[in-house]
Amino acid sequence: MKKESKKNEDYIDKIAELTNDLQRTRADFENYRKQVDIQKSNAMQTTKLATVMKVLPLLDDIDRAVASYDELKPLAGSLGKTLKELGLARILSDEGVEFNPDLHDAVTVEGDGDKEVVSETLRPGYYYESVVLRPAMVKVKKI
Repeated sequence: MKKESKKNEDYIDKIAELTNDLQRTRADFENYRKQVDIQKSNAMQTTKLATVMKVLPLLDDIDRAVASYDELKPLAGSLGKTLKELGLARILSDEGVEFNPDLHDAVTVEGDGDKEVVSETLRPGYYYESVVLRPAMVKVKKI
């Protein structure tokens, strides 16, 4: 009887050990799956940002074309609407807007006042999904 009891205890211990191994393996796999999902998401975000960055020079060219040819203004309006739907928005850098170093890249600063405002936009800046993709290149004057 003692032999049989010892054998049963060995089986119970082995089953407990294998159960623990299985639980650890499941937890490791679940952690791995979550990590892969995060990496996939990060890779997709990086790809999106890289693609949008390649489009910005084209947007600059379209802006210059629209400034030269009034007939293209409807195209610019349509493009702006589409870009907004895609999560790309222009940073506000109109004349008189308060200078913000997080949003604007100052090329020159003129004047002697305490308040800094944008005097001219040299290159528009853009947000992509609430992240500053490229700051606006501006001239600043102090008033």
